[in-house]
Amino acid sequence: MEVVKYEIRLPRIGDPAPSFEADTTQGKIKLEDFKGSWLILFSHPADFTPVCTTEFIAFSEINDALKKRGVELLGLSIDSVQSHIAWIRNVEEKMKVKIPFPIIADLNKEVAMKYGMIHEGQSKTATVRCVFIIDPNQIVRAIIYYPLTTGRNMAEILRLIDALQTSDKHGVATPANWKPGEKVIVPPPNTTEMAEERLKQGYECKDWYFCMKKL
Repeated sequence: MEVVKYEIRLPRIGDPAPSFEADTTQGKIKLEDFKGSWLILFSHPADFTPVCTTEFIAFSEINDALKKRGVELLGLSIDSVQSHIAWIRNVEEKMKVKIPFPIIADLNKEVAMKYGMIHEGQSKTATVRCVFIIDPNQIVRAIIYYPLTTGRNMAEILRLIDALQTSDKHGVATPANWKPGEKVIVPPPNTTEMAEERLKQGYECKDWYFCMKKL
């Protein structure tokens, strides 16, 4: 009998985020529950591991800053709800940090497979450190992958959220290493006439295609 192999298409930037419904430490949650707000969906390899513990403490520390930006957090690993609960209780007891956001218990790997969180070159039984930033229309706007050995940088995640929200609000792009309050990049002109006008509009221009401004 011929075995039919199905190709799994992983989400890409600009795609609708794959829908799911899952059990979490705060009850059953659906992706649609977050419609209208930004969402950071992130995976970690396993409960009761040191790098993951530092990350969950770090995510908890930026939770209020994310809330001010209209961003929700949702964690995930291939562990049970009971394991998650025991771990976050341990973190609260030993590290004096309360984990305020829900964690998906993805024992059947359904969500992990939809989002391409399992990389067999790293592990066949644990998710790598994925970060999916999903906008209020539930479109994937950014994806970051980290290996099992490397903890994530919270300052960069906040910077990325700020950059995406600034671009959406003002119709601009952000340069390398941009931080809020710094100059942004004006979209390049599409015609020769617009290029000529661009140089007269008071922007800080290096050339016709490269102009910056303050917001």
